[in-house]
Parts: sequence; structure tokens; C-alpha cells
Amino acid sequence: MNRRSFVKSAAVLCGCATTEMIGSATAEDASKKCGAKLPVRTLGQGDAAMTVSALGFGVMGMNHHRGALFPDRKSAIRLLHEAVERGVTLFDTAEIYGPFTNEALAGEALSQFRGKIAVTTKFGHGIVDGKPTGKRDSRPERIRQVAEESLRRLKVEVIELFYQHRFDTAVPIEEVAGTVKELIQEGKVKRFGLCEVSAATIRKAHAIQPVTAIQSEYHLMWREPEKEILPVCEELGIGFVPYSPVNRGLLTGTLNEYTNFRSGNDNRAELPRFQPEAIRQNLRFVEAVTEFGRPRGMTAAQVSLAWLLAKKSWIVPIPGTTKISHLEENLRSLDFILSPAEMEELETRLAAIPIVGDRYPAEQQQRVGH
Repeated sequence: MNRRSFVKSAAVLCGCATTEMIGSATAEDASKKCGAKLPVRTLGQGDAAMTVSALGFGVMGMNHHRGALFPDRKSAIRLLHEAVERGVTLFDTAEIYGPFTNEALAGEALSQFRGKIAVTTKFGHGIVDGKPTGKRDSRPERIRQVAEESLRRLKVEVIELFYQHRFDTAVPIEEVAGTVKELIQEGKVKRFGLCEVSAATIRKAHAIQPVTAIQSEYHLMWREPEKEILPVCEELGIGFVPYSPVNRGLLTGTLNEYTNFRSGNDNRAELPRFQPEAIRQNLRFVEAVTEFGRPRGMTAAQVSLAWLLAKKSWIVPIPGTTKISHLEENLRSLDFILSPAEMEELETRLAAIPIVGDRYPAEQQQRVGH
């Protein structure tokens, strides 16, 4: 089953009609017929714990870094409402997405569900006059400024989980953690998270303020977190939130070497793994995922998400989408449980296929893992 054929069968499986871009009447009908609580997972422990749906939603791609053709605002809001109706309780955004426009969208769409869902956001980038400087900035005064501005854009009284988006070599992580700890004591933030950092940094931060979750890229084509990050998370009782869990769309089987990423506002155009020749060669890997899923009634995207969910009980992927059909497909991955034998079969099959292209250009890769 591929992504396109899944769209046709989803209406039968769910008992409701779906469309590529949901309209208001469809959204109301779908929420009544398909609405159900999703399985939940807990990120972090103790006072830092946060219980959320086992699959979250990455809001970023609704208007940032995924091309020029975004859904209009009303359609985007309807889709986010549909995600809530279907049981999603974890939504992820950041001030740098836009900048600001993604947080504003999340605030407009999701603030009415305060107390029922968690919207997480991030600090750590330099922004001057609404434009990114390309530099990191986690000075205490900047963290406080971002917190106040994010609260206004998200239209909430407290930030459920506040991540440092990228490590700032100019500011000790202990100082960053201490500042967020103060914001928690002041009632402006509930929990602390980190993105794309080293195991040593996690330990230092956690000693100052318990960390709820680490957010990093992690999927079948990028398994680096298994070496040091997942073990330290398990040791310290920290949750893990994989972003780009289907490798920016590559693991859905819908991209090929002719896909145009240069239409504007799409960061995949500069990523080595998304250059035409690299995609052409990496389709062998994607086809192997598809072949594994076909006899199990799973799409490649569902295999990718089910694999992540089976790795650890404290992993909560956050795939994003702009289409109701893909939201349905992603959530249906929760219906599949891969056995240890199936996990081994999949990983063994994929280990024999080389992956072409780095995940980031060298300059960008230097910004992560500190």
C-alpha cells in the first residue's frame, strides 16, 4: 500500500469521508465519527513529567520550511482542530519558524484548547527586527524576552514545555537551565527541554533543572541518537521527541529526484540528502521500507512511525502535515505494533543499503551535538 492508495482506503477503515484538504463540514463530520482518545505516553518524570498522546504534531511545516504552497490560514486551523478532535494532545512550534508566524498560527488555532493539550515552543536563536541573524542567543535576558513574546503569540498563560532550540557556545548550559528554572518558579513555564545536544550537556542541564524531553532528528535513515542520547535519556528518566520522523517526507515514498524543493521557503533544497542524485540512490532504502510494510498493510510512513514507537515507550514522534489524509495515515500507525522479530527483520534488511548524503551541510552540522 502506498500513500496515495491509503487515502482511498482510509475512509472505509475510519467510517468517514476524507479529503486532501479538509473543509469545515468534513471536519465536523470526521470529529463525530472518528474522534477517539489516542494512546498516551509520558515524557520525563516526577515534577517534570508530561503525559501526552503517543503521537504528536509538528506545526512547523504548515507555513515554514516546506515549500511555497501552504494551505490558507483557515484550512490550516481546521486541520489543527481535526488533530485535536482525533486525540492529538502534543503540538510543537518555535519562534524561529517564520519567524513568529508559526507560533501565531498555533496560538490562533489551539489556544481555545488550553488545559486539554500541550503546545511546546523554543528559544535560542538571534532575531533582530523580525529577521534571523543566523547566530545563537541564549542569554538569560533573551530567554526571558522569548518567553514573554511566545506567551502572547500562543495566547496562553504558561508555556507547557520550553526547549533550548540550539546550544549556544557563549552561554554555559547551567546558566540556561537556571534561567528556565526561574521561569518555572515564576509560573511562566512548566517544563524544560533541549534540542540536538550532547549527552554531557544533557547531564549538566538536568542537574540544575530536570529535563522533560530531548528533541532531535531521529528516524530509520538517521539513527545517531541511539549511540549516546537515548541511553542517557533512559538513565535519567527523560523523554525523547523525534522531529522529522519520516525524514522530511523522504520516508513516505512520495518524493523522487525530480521533486522541486526550490520553489521557495523549503530548506530541503540545501540538504545533501535531498539533492537529485542522492534521492535517486536513497529510493532503494525507501523501497525496502515499502516492501516490508506491504504484506502488513502498512505504508512506508506508517512503518517508519511504528518503528520509532516500538523503540522506547518514552518516545513521542511529532510528524507534521498539511493534509487530512496524511494526518489520518500517521495516526493509524498507532494501530500497528512491530514485534521484536519484525524490528530485527526490518533493521537487518535496511542495514545492507547504504544511505547517500549527509543530513545537513557541514556548517549546519557543526551547530548540533554540543
